[in-house]
This record gives sequence, structure tokens and C-alpha cells, in this order.
Amino acid sequence: MRSLETLRGGAYRVLTPLTNWLVERRVHPNALTTVGFLVTCGAALAFHGHHVRTAGFLVLLGGLFDILDGRVARLSGLGSKFGAFYDSTLDRISEIAVFFGILSLYNDYRVELGDVGMIYWTMLAMAGSLMISYTRSRAESMGLDCRVGLVPRAERVVLIGLSALLFGEDGRGIVLKLVVILLAVLSAITAIQRIVWVYQHARGVPLDGELAAAGGIRSEESNES
Repeated sequence: MRSLETLRGGAYRVLTPLTNWLVERRVHPNALTTVGFLVTCGAALAFHGHHVRTAGFLVLLGGLFDILDGRVARLSGLGSKFGAFYDSTLDRISEIAVFFGILSLYNDYRVELGDVGMIYWTMLAMAGSLMISYTRSRAESMGLDCRVGLVPRAERVVLIGLSALLFGEDGRGIVLKLVVILLAVLSAITAIQRIVWVYQHARGVPLDGELAAAGGIRSEESNES
């Protein structure tokens, strides 16, 4: 989404002083990745405890660390292949944790928010998010940088975080419910978009052949899924 790319660029500019401060003090990007992971797991626990606004804040804070670790890795020269692997792996685990927290929120028959249907929507949204990451990863293994689609990771973080932070359980949590359903649908569409994109760039190419599609070569700088 071009609008989110613009927003991300603005966030980079706002965070430049903090990024530079972290780089000057040689804070390791893996440490930032770990802190961001723990913060996001805290969001999952907050969802489980029905502290929805707190969970939304922690989801966004975890997203902030996700921005910082990549920026610090590039600017400090401390980035490594393991760091990229570590970051990507913890991103997947933290996203699963958040969806399990949301699932737990709806799997509660003691409160009005309990909703069996939302359990299935949450599972679909989680499955879709994992398929988005898998298609990107599989494309990268072939040398393609497949970042197309409606809801890559940044969009998912913003949608879940803002809806939870701003609306909480107001109106029986209708806004968060709608966001989860929207993510379930858009994640499936995004996965399909990536399959089609890889088909367009890799069809007919032998397994040991070279991919020469313009703009399709994988970039080492971005780990966003």
C-alpha cells in the first residue's frame, strides 16, 4: 500500500534521532529484536486477560522495535544473516502469540465478548498471515523479492494495534472483530497475489535456471513479510 509506505517513511524520519542514539551506543539489533518479541508476547497475554487497549499499545510498541532493529542493523553494520533469520523467526512466533491471545479473548464463555464464530475467523487470520510469510520466504529461496499484496506484516500490526488501542471492547469489541475478519479475508487474498506474482516471474524457469525479471531480485535489506 503506497499510503502505508509514505507513513513508514515518515516514521523512519521521526525515529532517526532514536535510531542514531542506539547506533552510537552500539546497541545490538538482536537485543532490540528480543525486546520487541517480549513486548509482543506481553500483548498476547494482555488480550488473554481482556486488557484489550493495553494489548493494542503493546502490539504497536512491538512494531516500533521491529522497525528499530532493522534500521539499527543496517546503520551500525551489526546486521548478520543470523540476525535476519532470528528477526524473521521471532516475528512469526510473536504473530502467532498475538493471534492466540485474540483467540483466547473470544474463547471465554464467562463474558459477553465470548464468540465461537470469532475463534474460527481468528484461526483463518493466523493461517493467512503464516501463508503470507511462507510465500515470501519460498520466493526468496528462489532469489525473488516478493513483497506484493494488500496486508504484509506492517499493515497487520497497524490494523490490530490501532483497533485494539482505540476501541478496546467498546460495543462488544465490534471494531476488533471486524479487523480480524478483514485480516482473514485480505490475508488469503495477499497469499494468492504472491502466488500469482511468483508464477508471473518464475514460470517456465528450470530449478537451476536464473531469474532475470526486472525488479524481482531479492533484496537483503528488508525482512518484512
